[in-house]
Amino acid sequence: MMNKIQALAYLVQEAQSGELVFSASVATSLKVQEAIDVADCSIEHATKIILNEPLLAAKVVAVANSVAYVGIAGEITNVRAAISRLGFNTLRALVASLVMKQIAGASRNITIRAKVNQLWEHSAQVAALAQVIARRITKVDPDTAMFAGIVHEVGGFYLLSRAEEFPCLIEPDDLSGSSDNEQYDELSEANPRVEAMEVIIGRAVLANLKLPSEVNSAVEALWYGLRAMPPETLGDTLLLANELSRTVSPLDTRTDSETNRCESEIDFVVGEGSLQSILEESEEEVQTLSAALII
Repeated sequence: MMNKIQALAYLVQEAQSGELVFSASVATSLKVQEAIDVADCSIEHATKIILNEPLLAAKVVAVANSVAYVGIAGEITNVRAAISRLGFNTLRALVASLVMKQIAGASRNITIRAKVNQLWEHSAQVAALAQVIARRITKVDPDTAMFAGIVHEVGGFYLLSRAEEFPCLIEPDDLSGSSDNEQYDELSEANPRVEAMEVIIGRAVLANLKLPSEVNSAVEALWYGLRAMPPETLGDTLLLANELSRTVSPLDTRTDSETNRCESEIDFVVGEGSLQSILEESEEEVQTLSAALII
């Protein structure tokens, strides 16, 4: 039976040879993404496309009615109005959220399903926080920040999709004797940790999704970057949102003491306020947007 390092090494070889395994539903959603990416795609055409994906249609309307977008315009009840309110950048992010869930698949294993649900809850919280941080603090494009938050765990979703085949992927890391593992050393000379191989896999999945380079760079910053204080870039925005998420990724290898940092520990001044005051003011917004994304 393979251990975790051996399983990751096998998946890395698949990734490097372009043999990633996706379900048919992922391919369908990627076609939706491709269709709405066309420069002259009209709202009417996008509406017809989205209505063919009931779960996506429900998500689009739910997000459009969240506190982050509803404003003073009131509730809407149809996809066309939702797209008009959200715009195409947010629509692309929501299509990406469907792809993330489809990549993970619907496992029959209770443990895997629980981890998928936890990972999606974490991703939705990061996306909602990134949107608020971008709009209120870093002033980068909020829709792009939400998009980056949605896809930042794409490698994790892929690993969970293969966990029935390789149960060791959801077991705690055991690096005992890893220095003697030639395959492990070869793949991660610069960073001899399991995470190095997970990054290789995540990068390959990102490449398949053909995401904007700005989003790819932000996710790379999350993997390897150091967050500036106060945050300035899209990568900083994503790093801070990930750190503030109350639901931790089930694949996070850090200890509880490393992940359980409250807002006050990383507070900083923003104009006449602070990070903590902004988060308190935006709490309902973050909660409703993340809840809408989870659908």
